[in-house]
Amino acid sequence: MRQFTAIVNPTAGGSSGAAALLRVGRLLREAGAELETEYSRSLAHAQELAREAGARQRVVLAVGGDGIAGGIGGALSGTGALLGLVPAGRGNDFARALELPADPAALARILLDGSPRLVDTVEVESAVHPRTVVLGSVYAGVDALANLHANRARLLRGAASYYAGGLRAVASWRAADYRVTVDGVEHDHRGYTVVIANSPYYGSGRMIAPGARVDDGVLDVVLIREAPRLLFFALMNELKTGAHVERPEVRILRGKEISVTADRAVPYGADGEVDAALPVTARVLPGALAVLC
Repeated sequence: MRQFTAIVNPTAGGSSGAAALLRVGRLLREAGAELETEYSRSLAHAQELAREAGARQRVVLAVGGDGIAGGIGGALSGTGALLGLVPAGRGNDFARALELPADPAALARILLDGSPRLVDTVEVESAVHPRTVVLGSVYAGVDALANLHANRARLLRGAASYYAGGLRAVASWRAADYRVTVDGVEHDHRGYTVVIANSPYYGSGRMIAPGARVDDGVLDVVLIREAPRLLFFALMNELKTGAHVERPEVRILRGKEISVTADRAVPYGADGEVDAALPVTARVLPGALAVLC
């Protein structure tokens, strides 16, 4: 029987992390599993708790949204520790990529009996953050600004906060000149954003990179070039289905190591947590993390 250590982000999804764990945890204990719970004071504290639990051969449960999932997953990347997710945030995009169920009973069965799956992680380097490892995506441009607005929203939750943040960001954004280097090949790009995706989803279910797979050993690079604002708003709606990739304003590249620079201080983010400015380099770490799914 597996032994679990749950690490809870108390503020995830409007303080719903503890409630989500209560529902799943009861089922784990009824099945005979041992479950201990730790509440994180910060992302760094959550990562410290995760490493300690992993070193004790316990299954580490990340309870919260993409920030804590990416932070804990990054901390466990390459260690051989086993990760489980209890989605309880606004976005839950990496859980969505793994097709984890929302039903507590179905999720508990996966945590108890599911087979580990090796997934890729993403090593991110910049001047401000020498080395960070995340799970989902790195995004540089208008979507990083939109994510900042969404994180500061108090009255909106889930997809609504991201959509409102996107509208606010696009209204004030001006195109930047990027240089994107993919496995040593340089590409010039003038536009709104560059997204380096390990997972198809970001921004609470928006399918930014429909072709991305979490275990294929490569990263998808989505470039959205300069376009009239009304067209960009239409493109935002198409992110729900991934239809935006058919537009001529969207270009998809793939590679293992991607560096991005710009002609000004363009913000970038990673799994909703990193707040910095370009330049940034991301590289895939194939099969670096075992996850129950």
